[in-house]
Amino acid sequence: MADFKHIPTKPTLGLGCWAIGGPFFTNGLAVGWGEVDDTVSRAAVAAAVEQGVMHFDTAQAYGCGHSEVVLGQALKAHPDVAIATKIGLDIDTETKQLIGPNNDPEFIRQSIDASRKRLGRDRIDLVLHHNNELAVDDAKPAFDMLAKLYNDGIIGAYGWSTDFPDSLRAFADHPGFTAVEHAMNVFVPVTQMVATVEETNQLSLIRSPLAMGILGGKYDAKTTFSKDEIRGNDPGWQGYFKDGKITDAYLAQLDAVRDTLRSDGRSLVQGAIAWLWARTPNAMPIPGFRTPEQVNDLCGALEHGPLTSAQMAEIETILDRPEEGPPTTL
Repeated sequence: MADFKHIPTKPTLGLGCWAIGGPFFTNGLAVGWGEVDDTVSRAAVAAAVEQGVMHFDTAQAYGCGHSEVVLGQALKAHPDVAIATKIGLDIDTETKQLIGPNNDPEFIRQSIDASRKRLGRDRIDLVLHHNNELAVDDAKPAFDMLAKLYNDGIIGAYGWSTDFPDSLRAFADHPGFTAVEHAMNVFVPVTQMVATVEETNQLSLIRSPLAMGILGGKYDAKTTFSKDEIRGNDPGWQGYFKDGKITDAYLAQLDAVRDTLRSDGRSLVQGAIAWLWARTPNAMPIPGFRTPEQVNDLCGALEHGPLTSAQMAEIETILDRPEEGPPTTL
């Protein structure tokens, strides 16, 4: 059975389910990816499973429960496919509003029961705390509860969705803590987090592997994103877009690396995934998807494998990245 406990022995792809959750909101801002067709979403999940994808990443926050429901329906006949979900943000499933962080241990337990019901599973393979910036001392009660649920067999493993290496290091030696989910892509190499992941031997689930679609190559300076989706808004933590457009800096970086990423017959998407596999052996990219066609492109990366060391070096020569500062929440 697939799980989230072990470092991959070969390039491995998971898929992220934020986009299939449909609309949801925080403080009046849309933080989903717009309207979805659940039939298409289920077909996309089926296409991924058919091509060997054995790991899906979702969260209670995505669509305020709707992503979990759709994923549970799509994987009903595939109990061997592993699911990770995230807890720690209170939601209103009726109004599709994020209420805010909630770190209370009893709330954590009740949340996991609700996720199990939506997913149609007695046991969840991996549960991640979704509060990126929570202080380590404040996080301890929640992780104590996750450890109890792990010992009780209700969850298969647990971890943290955080971009802060010190947060990972604080809990990495706890029994059952096996994974960290963090942002990384060719624009944002997060050197400190990669070093910590390898030092602590954690599974590295890579969110934003395509920089929220920029590395898909479909958008340019003329593209304007609607305020009905996350890329058209600024909730205070994403820096790829301004006023609904990709920033000039990211467009310039994309143009600089486009040809190298597309080497050896790869699509741009496949090259972006290949960069992550070459970056660290602990990586499992979890790009988002909406359609079977997108899934097919993503899964095609497996046919090519990681970039070569020469290609990685070329990208480092080409890109003029700003000096890496404190962790961000991209």
